[in-house]
Amino acid sequence: MSKYEPLWKYLKENNKGTYKLSYEEINNILKFDIDHSFLTYKRELKEYGYEVEKISIKEKTVVFHKI
Repeated sequence: MSKYEPLWKYLKENNKGTYKLSYEEINNILKFDIDHSFLTYKRELKEYGYEVEKISIKEKTVVFHKI
């Protein structure tokens, strides 16, 4: 089980076309702060029907898109 699985399940269960989540919202879902390892783990997201569309360091957001 991936440490990011709670986030992947959250996206899949809520089944929106697009999500724009702040780092804070993601941290609340995961119960830990996201870090650079997110870039490696984001590949797992395709198994849940989503992909990372954009990561904004400036805005501190991540946009997820249903595939």
